[in-house]
Amino acid sequence: MDFTKLGFVPVAAIVVLCFLVGLTWKRADRLDDKWIPTVCGCVGLILGVVGRTIIDGFPATDPITAAAIGVVSGLAATGAHQIYKQLSEDVHDDLKSAGGE
Repeated sequence: MDFTKLGFVPVAAIVVLCFLVGLTWKRADRLDDKWIPTVCGCVGLILGVVGRTIIDGFPATDPITAAAIGVVSGLAATGAHQIYKQLSEDVHDDLKSAGGE
């Protein structure tokens, strides 16, 4: 099956790249973590507009839609990280309360 016809692969790539930018930002101790969602959204916006022009099968036909897809993808990367973080904290708390640590 050709997933590029579904438009999923370019959007997933933007999410992954924004996630990596967010992790890099977090590792830089001199930078404030409160800016990570904004940075990921802006990087996603840029990648969405650039992706529309260079990726065949990108799921947007105009720059505004491409920018919106990029911003949402960038913010989805931040949300995915928070879901992982919250779930891993819940598991850690469950183990701690069960006497596992």
